[in-house]
Amino acid sequence: MSTQRVTRQRTALRELLDELDEFRSAQQLHAQLLARGAGVGLATVYRTLGSMAQAGEVDVLRTEQGESLYLRCAPLAARTHHHHLVCRVCGRTVDVAGPNLEEYVDGIGRGQGFVDVEHTLELRGTCAACAG
Repeated sequence: MSTQRVTRQRTALRELLDELDEFRSAQQLHAQLLARGAGVGLATVYRTLGSMAQAGEVDVLRTEQGESLYLRCAPLAARTHHHHLVCRVCGRTVDVAGPNLEEYVDGIGRGQGFVDVEHTLELRGTCAACAG
């Protein structure tokens, strides 16, 4: 993992992401930063999110339309492989661990002669608040 320079913009984005419990687009994050008075350009937000994703500091979810959404997961979850359960109405996101799934995926890989198999799983549903 490369060391990233700590800038005012990176700090403002990290602080905003720490407050969120749902995935947001770069444009949404940029608008929220501007509303807070943080003078951060959209290109800087994209660049910073890209480097944070590459460093494993944020998770990236791709929408059906191909848009990238970002979430900074809880510190423990960020250190381990996990999945997300996302409300399709409000966007609320819950981190979900899946040890049985991990064993299943590894078994599929081994059965086909693969090693170091990676996967991404996103579960979508409607949370209790939106369903009620």
